Amino acid sequence: MLTVDFSRFPLAAGDRVLDLGCGAGRHAFECYRRGARVVALDRNGEEIREVAKWFAAMKEAGEAPEGATATAMEGDALALPFPDDSFDVVIISEVMEHIPDDKGVLAEMVRVLRPGGRIAVTVPRYGPEKICWALSDAYHEVEGGHIRIYRGDELLDKMREAGLKPYGTHHAHGLHSPYWWLKCAFGVDNDKALPVRAYHKLLVWDIMKKPRATRLAEQALNPLIGKSFVAYATKPHLPAAGDGVAA
Repeated sequence: MLTVDFSRFPLAAGDRVLDLGCGAGRHAFECYRRGARVVALDRNGEEIREVAKWFAAMKEAGEAPEGATATAMEGDALALPFPDDSFDVVIISEVMEHIPDDKGVLAEMVRVLRPGGRIAVTVPRYGPEKICWALSDAYHEVEGGHIRIYRGDELLDKMREAGLKPYGTHHAHGLHSPYWWLKCAFGVDNDKALPVRAYHKLLVWDIMKKPRATRLAEQALNPLIGKSFVAYATKPHLPAAGDGVAA
């Protein structure tokens, strides 16, 4: 289940990609399949070990084109272990809402992104997330949980302040908001409640089968209750020496 829309965020074979806060690796795997040179980084060592196993399995199964590479590593988003301008593409999906110093994370991403490179940022959308917070304190008042809710304009302003130039936005996962509202209403750790179990089965069926009916339903719901807000931006090239200086 991808949050980044690669039709709006083109990726070329050979692109150097950083999936920052990669979690279980869903975007990193897709980039690898598309022929990129991928680094999947997360602070959770257990998840990184699982991502590394999946990279190895994908390579063995021939799922990645020749020339594609994939590395999984532990790291700190506020102190990335890479030189300036190391990547053509940076993805950070459903991570920034967890980090107190979100401006510091943006600064690090901009530092390691080459001029002209592209970045995709996804966070929980304000409206659906606000409902989750209202329904359940346990949803967000946990160690490592969500510490803020972004309005779309707020995130875009922070991206601009970091030196990025946003070029597009959209919402994703409209079918998933009701599931999380049910989870919050019945208890975030209560997977036995009938409405929660029934809706979860629907989501699994949708992810596995991708039927036309649910695809159309999600397209209609995304602008209204899409669970995620997705923003795309570029890192502008620096002006050449002497540009803008009168003769």
